[in-house]
Amino acid sequence: MTRRALLAALALLGLVLPRAGWAQADRPLVVRGLEFEGNHAIDDYRLSIAIGTTNSSTFATAWYFRWIGLGEKRYFDPIEFRRDVLRLILLYRQSGFMEVEVDTVVRRARGNVHLTFKIREGPPVVVRRFTVTGLDSLPDAEATRDALPLEEGQPFDRFLFQASADTIVARLRDRGYPAVEVFRTFDVDREARRAEASLEVVPGPRAHFGAIRVEGARGVDTTFVRQLLAVRPGQRFSQEELFQSQRKLYTTQLFRLATVTIDSTRYSADSSVVPVTVVVSEGPAHRVTSGIGYGTNDCFRGGAGWTDRNLLGTGRRFEVTGRVSKVGVGTPFGLGLENSICSSLKDDPIGSALANYNVTTAVRQPRFFTPDITGTLALYAERRSEFAIYRREEVGVSLGLLRETSQRMPISLAYRLSFGGTVATDATFCAFFNACTPEDARRLQERRLLGVVSASISWPRQNNPLDPSRGHVYTFEAAHSSQLTGSAAFQTFTRATGDAAWYVPVGRKGAVLSAHLRGGLVFSPRVSLDSASGNFVPPEQRFYAGGPNDVRGYNLNELGPLVYVLRADSLSPEALDSLVRGNSDRATRFSATGGNTLGIAQLEFRVPAPVWSSRLRFAAFVDAGTLYERGKTRLAPIQVRVTPGIGLRIATPLGPARFDIGYNGYDRPPGALYLQKSDGTLQLVQTDFVLKRGSRLTYHFSFGQAF
Repeated sequence: MTRRALLAALALLGLVLPRAGWAQADRPLVVRGLEFEGNHAIDDYRLSIAIGTTNSSTFATAWYFRWIGLGEKRYFDPIEFRRDVLRLILLYRQSGFMEVEVDTVVRRARGNVHLTFKIREGPPVVVRRFTVTGLDSLPDAEATRDALPLEEGQPFDRFLFQASADTIVARLRDRGYPAVEVFRTFDVDREARRAEASLEVVPGPRAHFGAIRVEGARGVDTTFVRQLLAVRPGQRFSQEELFQSQRKLYTTQLFRLATVTIDSTRYSADSSVVPVTVVVSEGPAHRVTSGIGYGTNDCFRGGAGWTDRNLLGTGRRFEVTGRVSKVGVGTPFGLGLENSICSSLKDDPIGSALANYNVTTAVRQPRFFTPDITGTLALYAERRSEFAIYRREEVGVSLGLLRETSQRMPISLAYRLSFGGTVATDATFCAFFNACTPEDARRLQERRLLGVVSASISWPRQNNPLDPSRGHVYTFEAAHSSQLTGSAAFQTFTRATGDAAWYVPVGRKGAVLSAHLRGGLVFSPRVSLDSASGNFVPPEQRFYAGGPNDVRGYNLNELGPLVYVLRADSLSPEALDSLVRGNSDRATRFSATGGNTLGIAQLEFRVPAPVWSSRLRFAAFVDAGTLYERGKTRLAPIQVRVTPGIGLRIATPLGPARFDIGYNGYDRPPGALYLQKSDGTLQLVQTDFVLKRGSRLTYHFSFGQAF
């Protein structure tokens, strides 16, 4: 290398190396932690969304994921960080804390930074007087004042002050005053830490709806669009009715876009007539859906459907759907999978012997007499089963009405008429109906008419239907079947169930305490056979308990009355003793008979995990339940079973994936032990036989919260 070339190389290195050092020094820091200390009036979440600096994702903050580069990294911006201090001070002052002080702690280490905002809130400015004028002559004036979020004696939060004005506007617009205005005034004495605030309400004229104009409809008749609306010309103005009309248009699935608003081009604030404009954009007229899956108690399953959203241009929805399950174990789709990946169905000779299916054709009328009611007429054929209990085949027709109230309380009324039969274990009929001969059992399993009238009402107030963390859900259902509804004598019953769940956030870290209560009763008249009589409730209408969604210390349908069946022509006392002690090689099957009285209580505490807290949660729960047969307490005594456990929740797009382990310290419930002889007859061997449990731990894996 020549001397000139060497000097050129050294000069190049002199230019490159300092720049590399500068780049190393100026490398942006990754935010690995973001905390708030000293805040009491405002929670961490509200503070975090008020600033520009954000923490890196969970993957990026967990040290064991960093080396493979998972997660989104957020970088530290010193200028934005200084602005965040001002943002927090402004937020607190707007919330009534004028003397707030915000300090920061910045810890740098190996290209990472951990940030802490230290907050001293100080005493707040308190509302000493809050007056509202202009409401006295208006409807529900006292209730409107009581609904205002700003109160005397509380910190003067300007956000709540604005929310109070917005509350008045919303309530008056729902009561016929579209041009209402609210003027705000306030006076703050910082030294005395007191504030006086007032709202002056100018309601404007009370108005009613005028002409309705529809734009954008092509394949759907505009008359049909008007029929779906909750607003009518001449009706008192209500902003809520405009929202409900828009919601109704979306629920038809005919439109990809729908707006229902005041026609501002034809409305003036001093007018008592409010014209309405409806703008829609139609969506695809047809839809095809399909899906496949796997379930522990279904093996492989699949389904498909086709929907016409605008049948013959009338706005009605026509759909054909089909589902099939038990694929791989049930005839005609048996592939022998009960000996491998679907081994849990091996001991289910009733429910899994044949594949389940459902084929339904339905027509839905979005407006049934009124826009609030949706009517559905359906024809169907199906085979369904309950694990190790029964299998039912039927064809039928159903008519359902659903009313969506403005308070979000859906009310449904339905009638279903079907012709079919239910297959269950002969021991079930023998134990709870004294039908111990094959002839009596076959008579109870004959195909008959079943006509059921049912009604339900629910009050959902949870913040998230898949993973709720606050709110509540109440549900009540009732069903009645008798000869007046078209049912056969052996198909008469009255069934009622109630369900309530509550969700309460605990602390500021995302912990949730949830509780659940469920109860049910079934009543049935006494009927007679040739050699037996009793209060017969069809197996598919009885209650069953145990499993991943109620008492988790039990397997599916294992809680409550059981009957035990042993296929043998005889059983010696020594062999019976071996069965009781669990030392026999004879296979004793047990089957849940269900009950007519159910009570379930559950308490669960969910807390974010210390790592990956946005996706991973731990759970501890206690479930208690009882299921028994009124009038048959000798065979099915009243027993309350309590099973604690722990669980893991992983957030997924389908809802939380849930793994639970329940502890069960009880033996299986006592029940009748029958010998099923080769000629099909049953012989009662013992009335209080108990089969010992193999393991005290029960495992469940499923999607969605238990309640």
